[in-house]
Amino acid sequence: MKKLEKKLSELKGILGLAHKAGALIIGSDNLKGYEKKLYLLLIDNTAGKSLMREMEFLAKKRAVELLKLDSLNEILSIENCKVVGIKNKGFSDTIREKIETKTEK
Repeated sequence: MKKLEKKLSELKGILGLAHKAGALIIGSDNLKGYEKKLYLLLIDNTAGKSLMREMEFLAKKRAVELLKLDSLNEILSIENCKVVGIKNKGFSDTIREKIETKTEK
């Protein structure tokens, strides 16, 4: 259990740094309007079916991986946040690595 908490803490730290660095696109409307390269999409498991469909379509259209997370809004400390795009390759690689090791254990 402590390993999972540590991984969540690390993920929260990385996403916090990415947010401060301006490497996050927060919200579906902002993502739809963002024309530059995206490296990763994160969506909350509690997102509605409509939003899930829209983001799956966007991920396919932009050839970006879409990962589902529990309580994304709590990890980011942003109320009612359901979807986030990562526009920095370094952050996206690190986040992907943390999420994959979190689900393996």
